[in-house]
Amino acid sequence: MVTLATTWQKHWQPDLIGTLVFVLRNDEVLLIHKKTGHGRGKISAPGGKLEPGEQVAACAAREVQEEVGIQPVNLVCRAELRFVEECGAQWLGYAYTTREFSGEPRQTLEADPFWCRRVEIPYDRMWDDDRLWLPLILAQEQRQERELLVADLLFREGCLLDHVIDESSRLTSALEI
Repeated sequence: MVTLATTWQKHWQPDLIGTLVFVLRNDEVLLIHKKTGHGRGKISAPGGKLEPGEQVAACAAREVQEEVGIQPVNLVCRAELRFVEECGAQWLGYAYTTREFSGEPRQTLEADPFWCRRVEIPYDRMWDDDRLWLPLILAQEQRQERELLVADLLFREGCLLDHVIDESSRLTSALEI
């Protein structure tokens, strides 16, 4: 398993690795009403947990296909998100963007997808940390930059307590992506 130094722990290890994919179309982003599992009841992007032996980008593409029925291509990894939880599972997350996909989004047992204008993203119905890093990776995508944003996010029982975001690529990514 991966061991990282985060802002709060020198030897932090994630219990789970997950992905999010922000599919973009013109000035819109594909979001989901999460119906099951981690994040149930929140608005998020399609994504999910890495399976044993799976590459992170392959996980991202698979989860989009499973949750909303489209096949994304040319995924660009935009962020490594280190969810340091004081009282629960530790997550290492990777956020991707793409403008290329085939198929039409459809509702599944896991998610109800919808297109949302970027200026209307409902941050108040999302995870607390999304408003911190999501605008940064969307701006990065718009400028067609390829730097990896790294965020250390400290939580207690799902509530955001503190954060450190590095857009300079000074922090090293945990995985080859």
